[in-house]
Amino acid sequence: MKFKHLIAILIITVLFSCKQKPTQATGAPELIESSTPNLVSAYGPTRMVRSVKQAKNGDILIASYTGLWRYNGKQFTNLTTVISSPSIWDVLEDQKENLWIATKDSGIYVYNGKSFQHYTTRQGLASNMALQLYEDRAGNIWSNAGGLSRFDGKTFKTYTTKDGLSDNSVNTFMEDKNGKLWIGTRGDACYFDGKTFIVFKNKEGKAFHNVWSIVEDQKGKIWFGAEIIKEFKNSTYYLDGAPGLWRYDGTNYTKVSERGASAIMQDKQGNIWTTGPEKPVGISAWKLLKYDQNSLSSEKPTITDIATIDKMLCRIIEATDGSIWFGSINGVYRWDGKTLTDFQIKIVTKK
Repeated sequence: MKFKHLIAILIITVLFSCKQKPTQATGAPELIESSTPNLVSAYGPTRMVRSVKQAKNGDILIASYTGLWRYNGKQFTNLTTVISSPSIWDVLEDQKENLWIATKDSGIYVYNGKSFQHYTTRQGLASNMALQLYEDRAGNIWSNAGGLSRFDGKTFKTYTTKDGLSDNSVNTFMEDKNGKLWIGTRGDACYFDGKTFIVFKNKEGKAFHNVWSIVEDQKGKIWFGAEIIKEFKNSTYYLDGAPGLWRYDGTNYTKVSERGASAIMQDKQGNIWTTGPEKPVGISAWKLLKYDQNSLSSEKPTITDIATIDKMLCRIIEATDGSIWFGSINGVYRWDGKTLTDFQIKIVTKK
């Protein structure tokens, strides 16, 4: 009888323990030691560069389909020769100077300069496809793995359409000065106040569709590239005019231009920079454009064509020296105000 009583206690204990397990995976990340020497090259990556950032020490970080590269002004170093997935879409240096690395199919890596921590669905990601990264002022890390995912330092919380997110295919996100998180998706764009997702609309009551980039300028205005859907019929979207660059001043949404705006950045002087296709419909070359800061509020802002590249252009940054860096399907480019350099051959064009 004592033996049967002991078995019963063990069964109850096991069942109770199972009920107490969290529903979200929170396993420790896989640790990968960086013992393999990094690849060093005089030339930049030759394949797709999705994102370019600048580290706190001034180095340029380049997320490419051949790995994560660091450029120190003299040479390029591949930091990710030891990880399994070279297809990297984004990189983020957090407040503690760790590098977060988003991959196409292998989750997220965190590099502290010596080793990598590897986060996948086993550690709570909703998907191993993580294409964008963002750190808010509170230190939370946001990604778009399987929806809108937030890492608070311990666990991942993923918001989906079940929580009110407008679309699970998230393209970009940005926290404004008031703490509101603006979210661009392949469906309707929205913002998140910490509790509720709200789809924002123009004065005609139409939502903004397929937003790939959102920035807040120095005056608190929100800039984004978007389409407006006129109607959806027979599995086909019909646009209300061409896609273009939009501005929100806190009250009104204004279409600034019908030039492409898949990536947006404001420089220190207040100019707005964009990348996008030359033609709004069909296949065309892509352009790097600059909107003069003195004309941003006018009906026809002054736009300068800086560069034309045959294929897709990606994320833009301004480095501390004032140079403009951007990714492309062929690698990374730098514009110093006179010369466009692709780091494959020394000089592409001169002005």
